[in-house]
Amino acid sequence: MSLFGKGMLLTFTDVSARDERDYNEWYNREHIDDRVNLPGFHRGRRYAAVRGKPKYLAVYECDTVAILGTPNYLQTLDHQTPWSQRVMARFTHFTRLTLRIHVDQTHGAGAALATVRFVPDPHRRKALVQWLSEQALPKLTARPGVMGAAVGENDLEVVHAPLQDKSMDHPRADESEWVVLLEGSDVSAVGAAARSLFTISRLKSFGVETAPTFGTYKFLFGNQR
Repeated sequence: MSLFGKGMLLTFTDVSARDERDYNEWYNREHIDDRVNLPGFHRGRRYAAVRGKPKYLAVYECDTVAILGTPNYLQTLDHQTPWSQRVMARFTHFTRLTLRIHVDQTHGAGAALATVRFVPDPHRRKALVQWLSEQALPKLTARPGVMGAAVGENDLEVVHAPLQDKSMDHPRADESEWVVLLEGSDVSAVGAAARSLFTISRLKSFGVETAPTFGTYKFLFGNQR
């Protein structure tokens, strides 16, 4: 089974230890459901880091990335519930990425997820997608414990749309960051697979000048419709 759409919202967050219980209860009991029930949204899942930072990652699948920049969606950011306002005010880190999915080779839903974040040369987009879809990802998903993969590019126009929202910190991005998501049944397997292939030496041919950022996560909770 592939992803539920061609758009994806990723949020990386951190809170202090004293706020984690309330944060996790809010996410599991209110926030995931609120987002999944929005028009064009289909599935939301959240994870906790086993290796890497920030500690928490949420992944939302939607019809298209354009949905994340529509007035109807942005209005929800300006009308948060009291619980949402209280929890969001305690974020110590918040990064929001709105991804246009370029490659979808996912297969079901796994207990583990590895993320690889990097910034390539936009002029090498076509060659990068070809390498990922025809060589890199099939090789990785054939490894034991790795079941599927997807790749998305942060859409700068869409991600900048909610900058007026005062409840969160939205630092402005100047470069189109890409994210590879490797999903599987084993945390160690997906993390090792990601680090084995996505080295700076391999990515240099696609204009990547800075070493990629890795994260390895275990599944916490999800919902879909």
